[in-house]
Amino acid sequence: MSATQSPPRQPIQYSPQTRKRAERALRCSPFKLPLFATMRSVSVPLAAIAGQNGVKQGYTQRPLLELVAESALVWLIDVGLLRREVDGQGITDSFRLTPLGRQLVEAQERQGDSWIEASWCDRVKNTANRWLRFPF
Repeated sequence: MSATQSPPRQPIQYSPQTRKRAERALRCSPFKLPLFATMRSVSVPLAAIAGQNGVKQGYTQRPLLELVAESALVWLIDVGLLRREVDGQGITDSFRLTPLGRQLVEAQERQGDSWIEASWCDRVKNTANRWLRFPF
């Protein structure tokens, strides 16, 4: 019996609109690049992100209330950057990157260690997308 080889994986192609919305959501999030770099290889529990733990780990600039951190993480799930981890008993409080999230984080790492600062226009568009669910 011979083993079959699968073809090399091609990265998923996302529309420019999807990528732009996701990049804007990343720039506007309260999280730093080390959080997403960690999420690429392991799931990160909410407790490691919220409060002083997030600052100590280099995941956030300032301590975030658990509710605020979870709300921001759920928005990143909605735009396709993150997913919740699942175990044998259901959904957990841990998060990981999706393929889109991997692509954007890897692109950002090639550019440098910090995000491009979000402009006021980015923040307005992100807020509109987040709260009103506009498709731009």
